[in-house]
Amino acid sequence: MANYWQVIFFSLVGGVFSLVGGLLMLSHKKTAEILAAYATPFAAGALLAAVFMDLLKDGLEVASADTVLLATMIGLVSFFFAERFLHWFHHHHQHENSDPAIGLIVVGDTIHNALDGVAIAAAFLISVPTGIVTTIAVAAHEIPQEIGDFGLLLAKGMKRTKVLWVNVFSALATTVMAIITFALGSEDKLPLGWLIGISAGFLLYIAASDIIPEIHEKAHPKRLFDLQPVMLLVGVIVVSVAIQLAHQFVE
Repeated sequence: MANYWQVIFFSLVGGVFSLVGGLLMLSHKKTAEILAAYATPFAAGALLAAVFMDLLKDGLEVASADTVLLATMIGLVSFFFAERFLHWFHHHHQHENSDPAIGLIVVGDTIHNALDGVAIAAAFLISVPTGIVTTIAVAAHEIPQEIGDFGLLLAKGMKRTKVLWVNVFSALATTVMAIITFALGSEDKLPLGWLIGISAGFLLYIAASDIIPEIHEKAHPKRLFDLQPVMLLVGVIVVSVAIQLAHQFVE
């Protein structure tokens, strides 16, 4: 069984540590853009592997298939409506002619980070290996996302120092929600099957409806071979191997 220190440490890895992409954006914009181009498909593969090879698999061990799969579908559909009507999620993927307010950008990022914390804590409530793998998948997605967030806020005229501190405090929402979720789950106040399913739906939605379409949009129409789809497969393979190693050696 995981403890609070493990949850705090790995939620910080999934949140604050992921700001490395944003920091790179502040110092080396071109390098950050190259990193994002290849980290984004890797993140899609990592999320897919974490959902299907670990989260859902372990969720089915603590609850019925009907509960876990229904919760996954509800989570996926809920986040679709959240993005569609409230523009809270993945604001960096909006059209260039849109002009979201800075406050909405920050609020959206904070809510997203908080949900990352729920997903990480829900995974640790199952086992330490599942928590570690979920953290890897979340961090892989957060790095290119933070590059987009930093770039968008800079484009809106926010000063570099303020952009950094705003994103640091926003990233801490991951740890705060992870601690709260883990505390409630440890006291058996949360239906774990529903929580795992909803978290899986959230991560699946990110990969399938946001990141993967972005990969298709950036594909070169005249190029037969493209490195981005290969990076998606690399993400699947790396996280799948990490799952096996984590469950074998970490507990």
